[in-house]
Amino acid sequence: MDITIHASFLPHDDPEASLAFYRDTLGFEVRNDVGHGKMRWITVGPADQPGTSILLAPPAADPGVTDDERRTIVEMMAKGTYGWILLATADLDGTFERLQASSAEVVQEPTEQPYGVRDCAVRDPAGNLIRIQELR
Repeated sequence: MDITIHASFLPHDDPEASLAFYRDTLGFEVRNDVGHGKMRWITVGPADQPGTSILLAPPAADPGVTDDERRTIVEMMAKGTYGWILLATADLDGTFERLQASSAEVVQEPTEQPYGVRDCAVRDPAGNLIRIQELR
Protein backbone atom coordinates (compact mmCIF):
# COMPACT_ATOMS: atom_id res chain seq x y z
CA MET A 1 0.00 0.00 0.00
CA ASP A 2 1.06 3.56 -0.67
CA ILE A 3 -0.87 5.90 1.63
CA THR A 4 0.06 9.46 2.54
CA ILE A 5 -1.48 12.13 4.73
CA HIS A 6 -3.13 14.53 2.32
CA ALA A 7 -5.00 16.90 4.62
CA SER A 8 -5.96 17.40 8.22
CA PHE A 9 -8.87 19.41 9.57
CA LEU A 10 -8.84 22.20 12.16
CA PRO A 11 -11.86 24.32 13.03
CA HIS A 12 -11.90 28.11 12.91
CA ASP A 13 -14.38 30.63 14.24
CA ASP A 14 -12.73 33.67 12.68
CA PRO A 15 -11.40 32.96 9.18
CA GLU A 16 -9.41 36.20 8.90
CA ALA A 17 -7.61 35.62 12.22
CA SER A 18 -6.90 31.99 11.32
CA LEU A 19 -5.68 32.97 7.86
CA ALA A 20 -3.33 35.58 9.34
CA PHE A 21 -1.97 33.06 11.87
CA TYR A 22 -1.31 30.20 9.45
CA ARG A 23 -0.18 32.36 6.52
CA ASP A 24 1.62 35.28 8.18
CA THR A 25 2.88 33.77 11.44
CA LEU A 26 3.59 30.16 10.44
CA GLY A 27 4.44 31.04 6.83
CA PHE A 28 2.09 28.53 5.19
CA GLU A 29 0.86 29.17 1.68
CA VAL A 30 -2.85 29.50 0.96
CA ARG A 31 -3.93 26.77 -1.43
CA ASN A 32 -7.66 27.39 -1.53
CA ASP A 33 -10.12 29.84 0.03
CA VAL A 34 -13.81 29.26 -0.65
CA GLY A 35 -17.00 30.56 0.87
CA HIS A 36 -17.59 33.90 2.58
CA GLY A 37 -18.03 35.35 6.04
CA LYS A 38 -17.60 32.76 8.78
CA MET A 39 -18.54 30.01 6.32
CA ARG A 40 -15.10 29.85 4.68
CA TRP A 41 -13.00 26.78 4.02
CA ILE A 42 -9.31 27.75 3.81
CA THR A 43 -6.65 25.24 2.81
CA VAL A 44 -3.07 26.04 3.85
CA GLY A 45 0.21 24.17 3.92
CA PRO A 46 3.99 24.39 3.83
CA ALA A 47 5.21 25.68 0.46
CA ASP A 48 7.76 22.87 0.17
CA GLN A 49 5.17 20.17 0.89
CA PRO A 50 2.45 20.58 -1.75
CA GLY A 51 0.91 17.21 -0.95
CA THR A 52 0.18 17.98 2.71
CA SER A 53 -2.45 20.52 3.78
CA ILE A 54 -4.50 21.75 6.70
CA LEU A 55 -8.14 22.53 6.01
CA LEU A 56 -9.36 25.35 8.25
CA ALA A 57 -13.11 24.96 8.31
CA PRO A 58 -16.13 26.29 10.17
CA PRO A 59 -16.96 23.99 13.09
CA ALA A 60 -20.13 21.94 12.92
CA ALA A 61 -20.95 23.01 9.35
CA ASP A 62 -22.09 19.45 8.67
CA PRO A 63 -25.91 19.43 8.48
CA GLY A 64 -25.90 16.15 10.44
CA VAL A 65 -24.56 17.86 13.57
CA THR A 66 -27.28 18.56 16.13
CA ASP A 67 -27.75 21.84 18.00
CA ASP A 68 -26.52 20.15 21.20
CA GLU A 69 -23.42 18.92 19.39
CA ARG A 70 -22.80 22.43 18.00
CA ARG A 71 -22.99 23.87 21.52
CA THR A 72 -20.54 21.22 22.75
CA ILE A 73 -18.13 22.00 19.91
CA VAL A 74 -18.28 25.74 20.66
CA GLU A 75 -17.64 25.03 24.36
CA MET A 76 -14.71 22.73 23.56
CA MET A 77 -13.18 25.26 21.17
CA ALA A 78 -13.45 27.95 23.86
CA LYS A 79 -11.56 25.67 26.26
CA GLY A 80 -9.03 24.71 23.60
CA THR A 81 -9.88 21.01 23.78
CA TYR A 82 -11.51 20.44 20.39
CA GLY A 83 -8.74 20.57 17.77
CA TRP A 84 -4.98 20.12 17.79
CA ILE A 85 -2.10 19.33 15.49
CA LEU A 86 1.54 18.38 15.85
CA LEU A 87 4.03 20.21 13.62
CA ALA A 88 7.84 20.01 13.43
CA THR A 89 10.69 22.39 12.68
CA ALA A 90 14.48 22.33 12.62
CA ASP A 91 14.52 25.76 14.33
CA LEU A 92 12.25 25.47 17.37
CA ASP A 93 13.69 28.51 19.15
CA GLY A 94 13.32 30.77 16.11
CA THR A 95 9.82 29.48 15.44
CA PHE A 96 8.84 30.03 19.07
CA GLU A 97 10.19 33.59 19.02
CA ARG A 98 8.06 34.33 15.94
CA LEU A 99 5.00 32.79 17.60
CA GLN A 100 5.61 34.66 20.85
CA ALA A 101 5.86 37.95 18.94
CA SER A 102 2.50 37.26 17.28
CA SER A 103 -0.90 37.06 18.91
CA ALA A 104 -0.53 33.33 19.59
CA GLU A 105 -1.38 32.25 23.12
CA VAL A 106 1.72 30.54 24.53
CA VAL A 107 0.86 27.31 26.33
CA GLN A 108 4.40 26.00 26.83
CA GLU A 109 7.81 27.42 26.05
CA PRO A 110 10.37 25.15 24.35
CA THR A 111 10.96 22.29 26.75
CA GLU A 112 12.90 19.03 26.75
CA GLN A 113 10.21 16.42 27.34
CA PRO A 114 10.85 13.24 29.38
CA TYR A 115 9.68 11.17 26.39
CA GLY A 116 12.62 12.28 24.24
CA VAL A 117 11.49 15.32 22.24
CA ARG A 118 11.93 19.05 22.63
CA ASP A 119 8.79 20.99 21.83
CA CYS A 120 6.61 24.00 22.55
CA ALA A 121 2.87 24.62 22.44
CA VAL A 122 0.65 27.55 21.45
CA ARG A 123 -3.01 28.06 20.63
CA ASP A 124 -4.18 29.44 17.31
CA PRO A 125 -6.91 32.12 17.18
CA ALA A 126 -9.65 29.44 17.37
CA GLY A 127 -8.12 27.83 20.45
CA ASN A 128 -6.64 24.82 18.64
CA LEU A 129 -3.54 23.45 20.34
CA ILE A 130 -0.47 23.62 18.10
CA ARG A 131 2.47 21.57 19.41
CA ILE A 132 5.73 22.02 17.54
CA GLN A 133 8.54 19.52 17.92
CA GLU A 134 12.17 20.16 17.15
CA LEU A 135 13.53 17.95 14.37
CA ARG A 136 16.75 16.25 15.38
